[in-house]
Amino acid sequence: MVSDPQKLAASLLPKVAALRQHLQLHVIGQEALIEDLLVGILAGGHVLLEGLPGLGKTLLVRTLAQGLGLQFARIQFTPDLMPSDVTGTQVLDEEGGVRHFRFQEGPLFAGLVLADEINRATPKAQAALLEAMQEGAVTVAGATHALPRPFHVVATQNPIELEGTFPLPEAQLDRCLFRLEVKTPAAAAMMKILEATTARTATAAVPALASADLAALQGLVREVLCGSHLLRYVAELVLASHPDREGSDARTRRFVRYGASARAGQAIVLGAKARALVAGRPAVVRADIDACVLPAMGHRVLLNFEADAERVRVSDLLAEWRTAAERRAT
Repeated sequence: MVSDPQKLAASLLPKVAALRQHLQLHVIGQEALIEDLLVGILAGGHVLLEGLPGLGKTLLVRTLAQGLGLQFARIQFTPDLMPSDVTGTQVLDEEGGVRHFRFQEGPLFAGLVLADEINRATPKAQAALLEAMQEGAVTVAGATHALPRPFHVVATQNPIELEGTFPLPEAQLDRCLFRLEVKTPAAAAMMKILEATTARTATAAVPALASADLAALQGLVREVLCGSHLLRYVAELVLASHPDREGSDARTRRFVRYGASARAGQAIVLGAKARALVAGRPAVVRADIDACVLPAMGHRVLLNFEADAERVRVSDLLAEWRTAAERRAT
C-alpha cells in the first residue's frame, strides 16, 4: 500500500506531463503513440512497436530512456545474433594461477532495452528474451542472474509481410503488455518533421524521472480503483474473443483460431489504471478500458488462414465483442 498516494501522485504527475511534452517535441505527429507507450511503461509492462523503417521508433525509445533516467541499451536483432549476445556469457578468467568462469553481462542488463527489429533475428535469438521479460532474470550455465529494476523491453518489428522477417511466437507476443502500431504521420506533421530535421537543432534539457520515481508511479497504478462492473465487462470482452464459447458470433467462429487469455484482461485493466492515473483520476472509467482493448488484445488473438485471406484484423472484430460483452455484463 502506497503511503499518502494523492500527495505522491501530485508530486510525480507533473514530471510525467513534462516528459510527454519532451517526447512530442522530438517525435512529431505521434501523440497517440507516445501516450500509449507511456501508459504501457507506467503499467509495468513491455511494449512492441510495429511499423515501417524511418518512422522514429528508435528515436522515441532512446528519448524515453533519457527521460526516465534509466540505463539504455540497444540490441540490433539480426539473423546471425546468438542468445549469448543478448543475455551474456561465461568467460574464463585467471587469478593467482587459478582459472575460473565469470559471468559477463550482456546488453540485456539495462533499465530500458530496445530490441530493435526483433523479428529479423531467428527464433532461437528471440527466445533469449522470454525469461527476462517474464521473470526479470536470465539463467546462464545453471546460474540465475537478476536484471535491474525497473526493467523494460521495448521491441520494434517490421511488418511481417516484409522480406527476411521471422514472425514472433505466441509466447513472445504474450509477454508484451501492448502492441502499438506506428503509423505514417499526416502531411502537416510531415512538414514539421522535415523542417525540424533539416535545420540547426537546439539542445533542450531532458525532463527526467529517477528510477525510484518510476517505481513509485508503477506502485500508484495498482492503487487506482476499478469498479466491479468494469472488471466484469473486461472479462466478458476477453471471453467474447473465443470462437468455441457458447453464443459466440458468426464472424468470431469463422475467423478466430484462438481467443485471448486472461493475460489480455490483466493488460487492459493495468493499462486503464495507468491512463486514469496520468489523467489525475482515482478510478478507471469506461473510456480508459476502451483505449486499451486493441493494444492489449490485438496481438493475443490468433486469427486463422481465412481471416488472412479476407484481410480481416482483430480491430475489425472488436465491435461484435464489445456488443457481446455489454450484453452479458448487464
